[in-house]
Amino acid sequence: MSEVRQRPVQQPSSASKEQEQDRDRDREHNKIDSEEEEKQKPKKQHSRTKRYYDEDDARISLLDIVRVVVTLVLAFCGMSYYMTSRESFLWGYRPWFTRWPLVVQYFRGPINLTPEQLALYNGTDPSLPIYLAINGTIFDVSANRGMYGPGGSYNFFTGRDATRAFVTGCFQEDLTPDLDGAEELFIPVDDEDDEEERKLSSRDRKLRRERELRLAKAKVRETVAHWVNFYRDHKKYFEVGKVITPAKNDNASESESKPKPTKRPLCEAAQRNRPKRKDLKKEEAERKGKKSN
Repeated sequence: MSEVRQRPVQQPSSASKEQEQDRDRDREHNKIDSEEEEKQKPKKQHSRTKRYYDEDDARISLLDIVRVVVTLVLAFCGMSYYMTSRESFLWGYRPWFTRWPLVVQYFRGPINLTPEQLALYNGTDPSLPIYLAINGTIFDVSANRGMYGPGGSYNFFTGRDATRAFVTGCFQEDLTPDLDGAEELFIPVDDEDDEEERKLSSRDRKLRRERELRLAKAKVRETVAHWVNFYRDHKKYFEVGKVITPAKNDNASESESKPKPTKRPLCEAAQRNRPKRKDLKKEEAERKGKKSN
């Protein structure tokens, strides 16, 4: 026992101490590295999620596009409603499919009426529309019964083709589709006291008459086309069909015995409105004077 007690305690060597110190330093370094990694991980995740958020913000979704389009449409319609004094949301444009009578007429198709059938559509029967015709084309003017219905200022146009009245302005005498002789309205009236007129030969007069007649007929066609387009392009009226004339089975002898119809003379008001040749000459001389100056 005494030997055991007196045995000296073995002290660790310097080499083992250095190894332990190295291991302690390694553990400390590892601990520091792990702590730094833990600190860096949240930063990386935050930057990654931030990048994802930036990418999402940069994208334009379909809902965003719809919102922009709806906003522009509402602004467009609102501005039109304000600028047109509450008359239209589309700056005066009214598509045909928004007009119920026109939609019904579109599916029903064009109609063909004889003059006798057309006479029934003059507004006296409230169950029927109001029609008028120009140059054989029938238009529905029921949207303005106050003007074209019974008692209206233009009721005399309805139920008939009054093309001649639209040209001459004779609303009582010329309620007919016959345009024969209407070109006289645009041919100048000769001045019997004009010396230049007396000097013209019969050949010159004939050539001038033919030229003026061609121009006058062209003006008649232009006037008729103007009124046809007026009703065709009107926002309330629309075209519905044509006026047809039934064929007549007359014998040749009967047709030969009938006298040829004469030209319908102009009414007094139209005759007074014819241009005067002397006035035309003055206007032409003034134009030439302005050009020379």
